[in-house]
Amino acid sequence: MNRFLSILAMMFVLMCLTLSTAFTEDCLTCHREKTPAAVFQWERSAHAKAKVGCEACHGNDHSRIEKGEARVDIKVCGRCHKKALSDHQASRHGMGLHAGWGCTRKLPKRNPNECRFCHKEGSELPTSEVQCARFLKQSSEMREIGCNYCHSVEGSCASCHTSHGTDLKIVRNPNICAKCHMGPDHPQWEMWQTSLHGTLYTSLGRETGPDCQTCHMAGGSHDVSRGITMSSGGQPYDAAKREERRVEMILVCRTCHAESFARKELARGDTVREQSQGLVKEAEEIIGDLADHNMLDPMPDHRPPHPLKGSQLVLDNQMLYEDTSHIERLLFKMKKYDFARAIKGAYHQNPAYTHWYGNAEIKLDLIDIRSEASRLRERKKGGASELDTASGGTVEERLRTLKRKLERGALTPVEYEQQKQRLLE
Repeated sequence: MNRFLSILAMMFVLMCLTLSTAFTEDCLTCHREKTPAAVFQWERSAHAKAKVGCEACHGNDHSRIEKGEARVDIKVCGRCHKKALSDHQASRHGMGLHAGWGCTRKLPKRNPNECRFCHKEGSELPTSEVQCARFLKQSSEMREIGCNYCHSVEGSCASCHTSHGTDLKIVRNPNICAKCHMGPDHPQWEMWQTSLHGTLYTSLGRETGPDCQTCHMAGGSHDVSRGITMSSGGQPYDAAKREERRVEMILVCRTCHAESFARKELARGDTVREQSQGLVKEAEEIIGDLADHNMLDPMPDHRPPHPLKGSQLVLDNQMLYEDTSHIERLLFKMKKYDFARAIKGAYHQNPAYTHWYGNAEIKLDLIDIRSEASRLRERKKGGASELDTASGGTVEERLRTLKRKLERGALTPVEYEQQKQRLLE
């Protein structure tokens, strides 16, 4: 009986392969003319050698394929590459869309095709609750090329592997990482390239100088977050998770360095992060206080509304670089660019990025923010009466100030009620 079932199973596999070959030949007959490069890449791929034909990934409903409804997403690849899929989904790449997305349903010029990034077909339930204000302020074209091309790494293996080729030379080249991991807000590629690690790699090869994949995809793992002890915004994980991740990174470092040296280097990066966060926190408090006293120019309720928070002041990582005051623009640069360069430069052993592009710029930003705050306070003072200036404003203004402090979390509800009562007395 078992032998009979085995024979049936073999016959079924052979039949599927025969059908697969037939379908594939139908595709190739046309696509050798229409998309010759795609056919060329597939014919030299591991998929072709394993007789994984076009329809195995694309299906055989040509109408759906032409409409873009039969996309080869990560779940299709995961049917065969289960371990890679599991690792990927556990990593920061597995939350690519969740890290920078915003629902476009209320936008006047929305692109309906974008719905598929957050909703399963036929469902109104979102797969992610995270929304990015910067994304929502862009045109559909900018959202597609300026946001989605990187953040779609969550659901598309082709983001790194390309669509039809399987040559590992592609994904072992650090340039594949540079497509997204470069620029003013996360220049990891530039940091690595100009560090001693990058110089050794360029001069003597991967055996001597580690690249992105050596440290972040050790052993071929697709979990690119192994060893990372903080969120993408630089917030440290809780102590237990931090130590677990640190041990993971130390194991990678130990392939070239003594453990004591690796721990010292990484701990120094931790300290740079803490010091940098302290400077950013001071700047946030300055701007929060200005907003409490109605001194921003313009105030949030006198400019186009924030796409997610309306007229509320927003100083978190979803800050916009448009429709804000000048002093908020300075904070955006400080947080999004200079803070990131200081801490990521430190962890990537690049002194120039850590100091001159990072730390020095943070401190210069703080000088500018303090100066702008002084100018705004002087202007406010110039328009106030002596009585208002001496008392910090009228009772109504001071009550509004307390309310703003409560709304942004600078006061607890109990503290708010206590201070409000003292004012009213």
